[in-house]
Amino acid sequence: MKRITANGGMRVKDFSIKHTFESAQPLTFHADYNEREGTLSYVNYDSLIRARFSDGAAACRISVDPENSTKIERELASRFRLGDNMDRIYQNISTDSFMESAIRQYRGMRITLNDPWETTLCFILSQYNNVKRIRLIVQRFIAEFGPEIRDGDGIAIAKGFPTSERLTEYSEAEFRKAGAGFRARYVANAADFCTNNLNLHKLRGKRYPDLKEALMEISGVGDKVADCIALMGYGSMEAFPIDVWVKRTLEQLYFNSREKSVKELHRFAEERWGDYMGYAQQYLFHSSRDNNLTVIESNSIGASG
Repeated sequence: MKRITANGGMRVKDFSIKHTFESAQPLTFHADYNEREGTLSYVNYDSLIRARFSDGAAACRISVDPENSTKIERELASRFRLGDNMDRIYQNISTDSFMESAIRQYRGMRITLNDPWETTLCFILSQYNNVKRIRLIVQRFIAEFGPEIRDGDGIAIAKGFPTSERLTEYSEAEFRKAGAGFRARYVANAADFCTNNLNLHKLRGKRYPDLKEALMEISGVGDKVADCIALMGYGSMEAFPIDVWVKRTLEQLYFNSREKSVKELHRFAEERWGDYMGYAQQYLFHSSRDNNLTVIESNSIGASG
């Protein structure tokens, strides 16, 4: 829950910009966050968003440029889902000692709500990759292919996130040169498909099963990536992305390390966490990855698709 403070800005209970930014969501890959100063900056379409966050014991104070405060605060409230009732969410996902510990350690971590194409491109590039390298690739895509953002005087102040339409102007070879590797083919196909065949914005409001089915028509989008897009691009809390970290964590915690199919794990998550399973997944994922709960052979963020 958020409220406007007497001196302007917003005061938000149960919100941590640090935990949210570090949790491998789209902003992790392209925004600039300075933990020491508490500042965050990123481009949202044609606007440069800047804000300062002061994480406190009881609440986070968010300060923005007073000149554009209404627009920026509206964007931040949407992007960080500041209207979510975290008390209710925590009550519903705090089902065992592991989840209780994860909530204590990362209290205030929010699911972010991002542009669907931004989310799609980020998670296509995330496959068989680690967070540091994903960030380098996404930032290179922005530098190489993103449009210039100019201020009121016409001075270039930043580069924007490249739209699918813009990326159709470039080749697979150029995407490889920018660091996409084998994912370059998926990026090229996805950019073409989302420009000419699938309007991602028109998928808003679709039921989760229909949304996921539509997203999996995109080249390079399998079960896990489709759930990432549904969760962080559309706010569908029924989505439960399962990568190698989450799969092994679930098996270790709840099935005595017995191997389970992704379908079985989806069903387990739905029965255990219901309408808040998307939030449960993010706490499971971030806690297991950050604390290296499971032993895996690579530091990859997730399997293909």
